[in-house]
Amino acid sequence: MCNQDHGAPAARTEGEPMSTAAVPPPRSPHPRVVVIGAGIVGCALADELTSRGWHDVTVLEQGPLFATGGSSSHAPGLVFATNPSPTMTAFANYTVAKFARLDLDDRRCFSAVGGLEVAATRQRLHDLERKRGLARSWGVRAQLVGPDECARMWPMLDSTRIRGGLYTPDDGLADAVRAGEAQARAAMARGAAFLDHHTVVGVERGGGRVRGVATDRGTFPADIVVSAAGFWGPAIGRMAGVEVPLLPMAHQYAYTAPIEGADPPPEPETVRPLLRHQDRDLYFREHGDRIGIGSYAHRPIPVHLEDVAEPGTDASAEMPSKLEFTAADFEPSWRDSVELLPALADSKVEEGFNGIFSFTPDGMPLLGESQRLRGFWLAEAVWVTHSAGAAKAVAEWMTEGRTSTDVHECDMHRFEDAQLTPAYVTDRGKQSFIEVYDVVHPMQPMQHPRPLRTSPFHQRQQEQGAFSLEGGGWERPHWYEANAPLVRPEDEAAVRDAWASRYHSPVVCAEARATREGVALYDMTPLKRLEVSGPGAMAFLQRMTTNQVDRRSGTVAYNLLLDPGGGVRSDLTVARLDDDMFQVAVSSNLDVDWLYTHLPDDGSVVLRETTAGTCCIGVWGPLARDLVQPLSGDDLSHEGFGFFKARRIRVGHVPVLALRVSYVGELGWELYTSADLGLRLWDTLWEAGRGLGAIAAGRGAFNSLRLEKGYRLAGTDMTTEHDPYEAGLGFAVRLDKGDFVGRDAAATAAEREPRRRLGCLTLDDPAHVVMGREPVLVGGRPAGYVTSAAYSTTLGRTIAYAWLPAEAAEPGTDVAVEYFGEPFAATVAAEPLVDPQMARIRR
Repeated sequence: MCNQDHGAPAARTEGEPMSTAAVPPPRSPHPRVVVIGAGIVGCALADELTSRGWHDVTVLEQGPLFATGGSSSHAPGLVFATNPSPTMTAFANYTVAKFARLDLDDRRCFSAVGGLEVAATRQRLHDLERKRGLARSWGVRAQLVGPDECARMWPMLDSTRIRGGLYTPDDGLADAVRAGEAQARAAMARGAAFLDHHTVVGVERGGGRVRGVATDRGTFPADIVVSAAGFWGPAIGRMAGVEVPLLPMAHQYAYTAPIEGADPPPEPETVRPLLRHQDRDLYFREHGDRIGIGSYAHRPIPVHLEDVAEPGTDASAEMPSKLEFTAADFEPSWRDSVELLPALADSKVEEGFNGIFSFTPDGMPLLGESQRLRGFWLAEAVWVTHSAGAAKAVAEWMTEGRTSTDVHECDMHRFEDAQLTPAYVTDRGKQSFIEVYDVVHPMQPMQHPRPLRTSPFHQRQQEQGAFSLEGGGWERPHWYEANAPLVRPEDEAAVRDAWASRYHSPVVCAEARATREGVALYDMTPLKRLEVSGPGAMAFLQRMTTNQVDRRSGTVAYNLLLDPGGGVRSDLTVARLDDDMFQVAVSSNLDVDWLYTHLPDDGSVVLRETTAGTCCIGVWGPLARDLVQPLSGDDLSHEGFGFFKARRIRVGHVPVLALRVSYVGELGWELYTSADLGLRLWDTLWEAGRGLGAIAAGRGAFNSLRLEKGYRLAGTDMTTEHDPYEAGLGFAVRLDKGDFVGRDAAATAAEREPRRRLGCLTLDDPAHVVMGREPVLVGGRPAGYVTSAAYSTTLGRTIAYAWLPAEAAEPGTDVAVEYFGEPFAATVAAEPLVDPQMARIRR
């Protein structure tokens, strides 16, 4: 079984004796916390909260303690730390470090037996090379080994069937039940209460806040309620009126009969590395003289909660998360297992089960406090591998208002409304299951359901042969095949390897060059837009952002959102349209949640998202004014409409809000109008641009051009783990404007010498291309990692931004980027690389 927490929802009656703990201590000045579910995450969270001084914690469980009947109870406990996400790797590293210190009744909770991933295909071996690079980026020990070494580690393995493997010595085996109980005991020693055999029947609410948890044995008042109920999470969410985009799925796990000649070790029962055969969607571990086999190769099997028996009933046998084994689904996996481990041919599947666990639309956890019901938190869809790290993050979030590890990829508010429908959650949950062990390209888009969200220009984009990727449900053109005639021979040679070419076309280079030399139309509709209005709007935005907002109407300011510790949550532009009216362009739904969370209670500020009802075209290039000016009676000269200014103008028959901003470093505007007029605006600009050679350009060119100008991408180039000054964004912080969120921490950061910096690299060989998240070597040793990268048509080589030690981030420093095991020579460069005087953008 996959290592996820699925502790069951539960509760107890106030004042009832606890099943495994002393009577709760008197109420403390800290919030009353009720955690629903005593699986691995609920136990870890109670431990993390109480270790931070919050002792009024009650963990409610509908099953027995501590084998609760959820997925933690039967998880095989494989811990493989390396992940494309630095956040998930950090969670896993913390979990390993914590579990390695735990023991329960003199028995350890974690065995560092190591992990071994084998490759049966050239493609998989290539992917293991990439994964080794990820490990080096995130500080995980890993090495590539040959087939013979793989067979030495696993003598049953047929080395002729594989091409090599990736060995990670610090990975290992966690006993989820034992680790859960060990953490629970630590929490109980500090005053937490763990109560079994209580079923949650309701979440009490009042005034937009959680008030308590109702159970079949009484009600528990609470200031904070955390759903750590695993696959029961959606049911708990419905009680709270909160959508939990989680799909329970069945996953097969089987035990062989004893293997002849295998000597069962006394303790631990696993001595060989954990084994993954991802080309066949399989993993293996020892159970003494038997082998446990987990499979993701079978059809997706969604599970309906109404078909799952509650713990303690005769039907459940105390383990409702273990469903009947469907042997026919496992037959292909057994054949593949015998092929890899021929000794299994003399054995058989002696027993097995279909275990339930959780999948989200993007395969990531659900963490954070609900915007809809304050005080209601999620800690859901968390694997045992990441359990302690995720619990630590949630505990920090609650007690300190921020996390030491960036969690934007796990934040429950990352999804758009269109991604919360049951049909979407089901479709994407199934696909996430299928892709668990697939080789997934970092740019690989989902294939279904598409198209879901389209701009008013979608029809015209299709006519231009748009190749689109997807983000937030939006179709986002990456390039247009209609521009293929603009490709030059040097564009064809810009990207050479198959991996980097997968979602690239030389047309991207042609579109970037056309933007620099002429004019291009960019669909910026997916950029989220908010209308912030009311008598308190200016003061609110002044309080929330780092730059000066108190400017004249018609001005635009680049801003940052910081967390209380001074970490960069996001960046945004604020356009003051009138005294009490602003348009704010934000990076994601997380920014919307952050602003909503901080709205004043007096009703002086109204925040309204306008994205769906509006659209935006970026018109950029040295000929942008030649295109737009003849269509408008307004003065669009630099003197009449300066840089970082906003005005309402007319473009042909269409009223637009024009912002003189550019994220590609060229003259131009963002032109906003209502969705019903969007197609007319596009057609007006397109027809007028024919004589100028105007083209439609996609996100591929956009990304290349923004890196040429050194424009950062929030959530990619910088996160809450970075302060503005080390990210190169100190110019957007006005410490003298008054108080704002994160100001004190930012002021402290401004005074100290950064230990690291976000640096600009250029690869020395024009033929070398990297993708992002590769390790950067200084003096031959990993010292940082790439955040963003793209081939620059203007420079004729690849640009990469990377986090580096401050001393290595000085221009002229020689470094290397490790790409699939090969060091690509690179040089730290002064930024911006193109038009440092800003002459092009201020024409």
